[in-house]
Amino acid sequence: MASEELVTQETYDPNNLLDILIERLNLKNDAALSRALEVAPPVISKIRHRRLPVGASMLIRMHEVSSLSVRELRDLMGDRRTKYRLSDAQGKPKPAQGQPVTPQQSSGA
Repeated sequence: MASEELVTQETYDPNNLLDILIERLNLKNDAALSRALEVAPPVISKIRHRRLPVGASMLIRMHEVSSLSVRELRDLMGDRRTKYRLSDAQGKPKPAQGQPVTPQQSSGA
């Protein structure tokens, strides 16, 4: 799973991202940051302790309140991946029950 891989990367440091956001938004602490991001305080704590990865919706919210680009936010936490990879099964419609899978459906096109 991608989040497990990210958490084990040596360069991944969500604390840097959170600290920069607190500084940039002139906030006092994590509680103030959670209010600014409109998330519960335990979410920030879980991110700090690497029990919860910074997901796409959180990155978008951080972008909205800080005006930093998503790329800048990802760089601040040490996420240097250039692409996110999705599995072949994601985003594909399931064939109707009893209908065979066509070669086009199974080839990933």
